[in-house]
Formats: sequence, C-alpha cells, structure tokens
Amino acid sequence: MNKLLITGGFIVMILAQWFIPGQMIYQQEQVLSEGTSYKFKTRPIDPNDPFRGKFIMLNYEMNKVKKPAEEVDYDQDVYVYITTDKDGFATATHASKTLRDTDQDYIVAKANGTYQDTLNFDLPFNIHYMDENKAYDAEVAVRIATREGILTNCYGLVYVKGDRAVLSDVFIDEVSIKDYVDTKE
Repeated sequence: MNKLLITGGFIVMILAQWFIPGQMIYQQEQVLSEGTSYKFKTRPIDPNDPFRGKFIMLNYEMNKVKKPAEEVDYDQDVYVYITTDKDGFATATHASKTLRDTDQDYIVAKANGTYQDTLNFDLPFNIHYMDENKAYDAEVAVRIATREGILTNCYGLVYVKGDRAVLSDVFIDEVSIKDYVDTKE
C-alpha cells in the first residue's frame, strides 16, 4: 500500500511538472495567434543580470495617461485602455482601477506615480530575451543609429488578448532586432 502511494505521488509530480509549463506556453501561443497586435515605441538598453541572463530592457514612450477620477496608489494594478494612433503605434486612451470597458483592448500595468493630472505606469512586457552574444550589440547599434539620426523608429510588437499581453519581437526600422544586429556587423 505504501509503495503504491509513493508511486502514485511520483507520477502526479511528474505530470504537474509537464502540465504547468505546458499550460503557460499554450496561453502565450494563444495570445500570439489570436490577439491583436500593437506597436509600442521604445528604446532598448542592455542590462546585465547574472541570474536572468542577457536581455534588452525596453523603455516605452507610452508610459502615461490622463489621471483617472479615482485615487491610484503606487504599484497598484491599473487597466490602461489602448488604441492605435494615426502613425500605427499604440496609444493610451484612459486608465481605471477597475475593469470597465471590455470592448476596447487594455493592458494591466503597474502605477508608478502621478504628476498633476497625469498617471505614470510601467508596462508588464519590458524585457526581451535574446542571444547573449547579440544583446549588447543590439543596444550599441540602436545608440549609434539614434545619435547619428538614422533611426526612424524602434518598437516592440505586442499581442493583446483579454488581460494578457505578449511581446513578440522588437523591430528597428521594420527589421527584427535579431536581424538588425547581423546587418550592422
């Protein structure tokens, strides 16, 4: 009886170890295949973290919106409703502490302060992992292109479905950042 219980517990543990990551991957892929795509203007930088590996950190231009009527605390989740502007980039229309309008796409962001009539927030998809040999080169290429004035746009392509948002890729002048680095070598 005891051996059967141990064997059963071991099998449940193995199944859980496969099920949980599998479910997370499925949810991400579902957002990428069924979600609405938005372009978020950004500027990448390359931090180095020994625990998380090589990645590029993304600082988005869309990081504030008109302050909602209700009081918002620091580090509180807020629903930021988005749409596309005339240039094809994501823009925030309004924010709320509670989910009110499910007909319009929204992103759950973290409030990081208010200033006068503006609510500042942090978007949840600000890290893009890439080949460790290319992360620093990508940051340098963007810095040089920005300084020389040849960079026209840089954006993160994000898919949004329901309360989930997934960063698909980062583009520099309509070229994936992975390919952009290869062309600059």
